[in-house]
Amino acid sequence: MNRTLYSLILHLALPFIFLRLLWRAWLAPAYGRRIGERFAFGLPPLRQGGIWIHAVSLGESIAAAPLIRELLARHPELPITVTCMTPTGSERIQALFGSRIQHCYLPYDLPWACARFQARLQPCLAVVMETELWPNHIHACHRRGVPVVLANARLSERSARGYARFARLTAPMLAELSLIAVQTQAEAERFRQLGARNECIEVTGSIKFDLSVDPQLPVRAAELRAEWGAAQRPMWIAASTHAGEDEVILAAHRQLLGEHADALLILVPRHPERFADVYELCRRDGFVTVRRSIDEPVAFGTQVLLGDTLGELLFLYALADLAFVGGSLVANGGHNLLEPAALGKPLLSGPHLFNFLEIANQLREAGDLLEVADAEQLHAVLRHLFAEPQVATSMADAGLGVLRANQGALARLLSGLERLLPAR
Repeated sequence: MNRTLYSLILHLALPFIFLRLLWRAWLAPAYGRRIGERFAFGLPPLRQGGIWIHAVSLGESIAAAPLIRELLARHPELPITVTCMTPTGSERIQALFGSRIQHCYLPYDLPWACARFQARLQPCLAVVMETELWPNHIHACHRRGVPVVLANARLSERSARGYARFARLTAPMLAELSLIAVQTQAEAERFRQLGARNECIEVTGSIKFDLSVDPQLPVRAAELRAEWGAAQRPMWIAASTHAGEDEVILAAHRQLLGEHADALLILVPRHPERFADVYELCRRDGFVTVRRSIDEPVAFGTQVLLGDTLGELLFLYALADLAFVGGSLVANGGHNLLEPAALGKPLLSGPHLFNFLEIANQLREAGDLLEVADAEQLHAVLRHLFAEPQVATSMADAGLGVLRANQGALARLLSGLERLLPAR
C-alpha cells in the first residue's frame, strides 16, 4: 500500500472515525470538545515559524516535558507549539506549560487537513515523540522543506513486523525524516531494515531517564500523610490501571488487609472514563473507598483512595511506599516505570512490558522491578516488602542508580535538534 491508497482508505473510514469519536465523547465528554481542530478547522491563533512538537497522548506528553522546558529556555524567540490527540494529554500539556506554549489537537492524517495545519503553523522544525508516524503529516513537512525529527523513538519487534507489511508506505515515509533519535541499538537496526536512511539514525537513549522531580513533592506528600495520621500505615499505589487489572489488584489488597488491617491502596485508573466504574467496583467489593477528586478525607478506616484526578500522578506516587505500574497485567505493554523509580519507590508490575523492554530489563537486572502474574503473586510480594523494609529500600536505591547511569539522552537529542534549526 502506498500513500495514495492509504489516504483513500482513510477518507473511506471517515464515517467510522467520526462514530468512534462520538462514542468516546459519550464515555468521556472531553472528546466531544474541539472536534473541529481534529480536521484543521477552528484552530486557535498560532504564531508561525517556530518548533512544533507532537506528543500523541498522556505518556508522550510527560516524556516530552523536559524537552519542551529546554527548548523554551534555549529559544525564547521561537514559538513552541505542542499537539496531542487525547484530552488527558491536552490537559497535562496545558497544566505544565500554560500560555508559554501554543497548543491544539493534531488534525487527522488527511492530506487536506495536513495542508491546512501546515499552512497555519509554518514551523521551522517538527519533532514527533516516540513512534507516532503519520505519512501525510510527514510528507506535508517534507514538501515545505521542514525537517522532521522522530525523538525518543522506540520500535518493538512486533511493531516493526507491522510496518514491514506496508513497506511501500513505510519506507518512503521514513526516508523523509531528517533525524531518528532512537533509544537503543536494536531499535536503530529495525528502523534501518524498514528503509530509514542510515545517516539519519542516532542512538541517543531514552529522555525518560532525564526526568527531574520537584524536591518539594516528597515533602508535601509526607505532610499530607501526617495530616491523614497515616505516616506509619502500609501504603501502596497501583497506577495507570486498565480494564481487567483492578479486580486483580483489589483481590491482592484484600489479602494484604488480612495481615495489615490499616493498609491503604491508592488506585489510579489510566483513563478518566473509567473513574466512575472503578469507584463502583471498589464499593461493590466492600472496600471503604474515598475519591481524590472531591477531596474526601482519608480516615483510619479508609481502605482505598481512588486517584480520579488528572495531572497529579507524581504526587500520588510520592504518597506511597511501593508502586505497581499498570497496563502490564493485561497485554497492553506497560507504562512509564521511571517516574516512581525517580521518587525512590520499589517497583512492581505485571509481565506484559513490551513497550518498555529495555527500561524494564535494566531495572529488573539492577534489582528494582518485581513482576507478578496474578493476585496471589502480587500479594506475596507486597507482604514480603512490607515485612522487610530494608529489601524495599535496596530496591529503591537500585532504581535510582539505573536512572543516574542512563541520563544524558536529552542533551544528545537537543544537540541533534540544534543542527536542524535554521541559522538566525
